[in-house]
Amino acid sequence: MKLVFATNNPNKLKEVKAMLTNFEIISLADLNCFDEIPETAKTLEGNAIIKANYITEKFGLDCFADDTGLEVEALNNKPGVYSARYAGKENNAKANMKKLLFELKNNTNRKAQFRTAIALNIQKKQFIFEGICKGIILQEKQGENGFGYDPIFMPTGFEKSFAEMNINEKTNISHRGKAMKQLVTFLNNYTW
Repeated sequence: MKLVFATNNPNKLKEVKAMLTNFEIISLADLNCFDEIPETAKTLEGNAIIKANYITEKFGLDCFADDTGLEVEALNNKPGVYSARYAGKENNAKANMKKLLFELKNNTNRKAQFRTAIALNIQKKQFIFEGICKGIILQEKQGENGFGYDPIFMPTGFEKSFAEMNINEKTNISHRGKAMKQLVTFLNNYTW
């Protein structure tokens, strides 16, 4: 079974391929699609739907898309839908982390959660899945793995950041991993 994953993010693609081993995952690059799909919604679900619909309408293929945000309690759930471009349109992870750590500098409330929304377009129907991983924002970066905010996010129940985990450890507990597990279960039980 072939499914398009509407992303040009190689890190996300790697994580998803590790989870969806029973499916052939086609990336946007495989379709020679390098379009900047506008993420103009005010919610993660909305952005995932925009991306999935764009690919389905343009290529006529079944696909899924995700959007992920880091929601920090003390910042009224910011950066949220703006997580990737929190410090500017450049989508610079180091600048995003630096800004977030600065904003939390004197704050004792470090509670945060990563949330992923996935929109699946299949056989002219749409389904939404969500995964949440709760944790805290660390005082400084720890670890070299992962991407985005991984070096400053420590999931609840663990003594290390996402960036100190290998891909399998992270996938088992992460927001994207939880949303993907729902997607995989759905696809495995879907009547084709």
